[in-house]
Amino acid sequence: MDITMSYIGGKWKSVILWYLRNSTMRFTELRQRMPDITEKMLSLQLKTLEEDGLIQRESFGTKPPLRVEYSLTPFGKTLIAPLESIAQWGRELGETEGMIEEME
Repeated sequence: MDITMSYIGGKWKSVILWYLRNSTMRFTELRQRMPDITEKMLSLQLKTLEEDGLIQRESFGTKPPLRVEYSLTPFGKTLIAPLESIAQWGRELGETEGMIEEME
C-alpha cells in the first residue's frame, strides 16, 4: 500500500489520472474539470506524475503560446483498472449514503 500511495496518494493525483484515462488533455482542459485545484498545484502534480513515469508531457510549437498535452504512459495505464474499482466503490457508497457527484 505504501508504494501505491507514493504514486497516487494525495487529493489530486488519482483525479488527474482518472481524467487522462480515456484521452490526452491540455493543461487548461484539466484545470476546467478540476475547478478546486490551483494552477500551481495542478502544475506541481503533473510534474510529479511525469517524474514518476505515469504521464507524459508533449510540447508542440516553438513560440509562445506553446501547446502542451498530457497523456498516460503505458505504466500509467496499468492504474486504470484499480482507479475504476475505486470509482465504483465511491459510486456505490454515494448511492447508499445519498451523496453522489458523478465524475466523467
